[in-house]
Amino acid sequence: MAVTSLWRIRGYIGKVLLYAENPDKTANPETIPSIPETNREALEDVIAYAGREAATNQRQLVTGVNCTAETARSEMIAVKNRFRKEDGTIAYHGYQSFREGEVTPEQAHRIGIRLAEELWGDRYQVLVATHVDKESHIHSHFVINTVSFVDGRKFYRSNEDYTRMRGVSDRLCREYGLSVVRRPEGRRENYSAWSAEKNGKPTRYNVYRADVQEAMYFSRTPYYMEDYLRRKGYITDFTGRHWKIRLSQYEHFTRLDTLDERWTPENIRRSMGRYATFGNRRAYISYPPQMPQELSDWFQPFHKTGHIYKLFLHYCYLLGYLPKHTDYKPTSPYLKEDLRKLDELSEQVRYMGKYGIETFDDLYADREKIQRDMDTLIACRTKLQNRIRRAAPAEKETLRQEKAGVTEQITTLRKQLKLNKAIEVRSAKIQEKTDLLYANEYRAKEAQQQKKSQRRERDAR
Repeated sequence: MAVTSLWRIRGYIGKVLLYAENPDKTANPETIPSIPETNREALEDVIAYAGREAATNQRQLVTGVNCTAETARSEMIAVKNRFRKEDGTIAYHGYQSFREGEVTPEQAHRIGIRLAEELWGDRYQVLVATHVDKESHIHSHFVINTVSFVDGRKFYRSNEDYTRMRGVSDRLCREYGLSVVRRPEGRRENYSAWSAEKNGKPTRYNVYRADVQEAMYFSRTPYYMEDYLRRKGYITDFTGRHWKIRLSQYEHFTRLDTLDERWTPENIRRSMGRYATFGNRRAYISYPPQMPQELSDWFQPFHKTGHIYKLFLHYCYLLGYLPKHTDYKPTSPYLKEDLRKLDELSEQVRYMGKYGIETFDDLYADREKIQRDMDTLIACRTKLQNRIRRAAPAEKETLRQEKAGVTEQITTLRKQLKLNKAIEVRSAKIQEKTDLLYANEYRAKEAQQQKKSQRRERDAR
């Protein structure tokens, strides 16, 4: 599985190289502020980084396309001088990163060279360097001269260029027997979801994967696998060539073979029942037998409450976040996805605890107070601005400092107002998810009791 990216280089390269080494930490490297420096020095920096001995370990893992690796900088500058185009974007810096343990350094380098030749080799000079200093993070860097050695035309990366880069990278990976990134059908993945997915955090799709894997191993037949997933709360469709699942809060199904390309119906049938030695295990939403006394009153199916603070605390408990250091982990896919939003959730809970917000009435009263305080401060700031215009030079600095202090207070209140409104929005989502969770648990128990009663009736005959 190869991940690719490409961005422009202007001026000093030092900060942007941090992104190259760890692309998960910056969504858009083009927004990193540049430090004034000559373009020649900047080009030297990026080339030196891409081909440094410490990263490559072996010089044969640095290759020039339409230039020589050892003299790439001077050759690129010569082309710029020949066509008198030394300003603006001096180069594009790209990478191709591979899944841990899936590719050797030599394979990665060969793929990188072929990628560079196909994408830019007919018009531009490219330095290809494969970094192997981290065995778990084999990746190749590309430094592309923006001026064509053919006719001097400059290269500007477009969205189509990036799409083509990814397409060629995927095709080359398939040729070498490597996996490729497959997005869920009909859905566009944002950066935060991609980053969470890559780092193993609970997104919708890796929750799906874990539950499907579990259902597959504990079921002997597709019928029991579907039953297992339905008891977890999934809507399933195991008809046709592609088996699909979804949760009720989502409109679209997700194909199992988009979650894992190996999960075709035929392969799933062959992998079934690995741990189903004594029959088929049934999935249930489970909770710990011991629950803190202060939370027991809130743990009621279909419980509706106007006590918003209790609602949030109860949800934190269901997520395994409260009490601290608990070993409890929720089994419901309705909840697992929210584990990556714990920072947001805990901030909201702390806010309610700090300002004594227990009910919706408290929340609305807090919102009105914030708005009143903001209106007062905004009016005060307007008066100060008018005084600054009329004030003597000696007095202006004092007034400006006073105005800055008022602005700071307004900024704080705006953040509080945003947090207050976010709590109301999240409360509706929490109530909906807990209702779905309890409904699913109730249906599973009802079905179990019905089967038991039917079995008793058959035995009595």
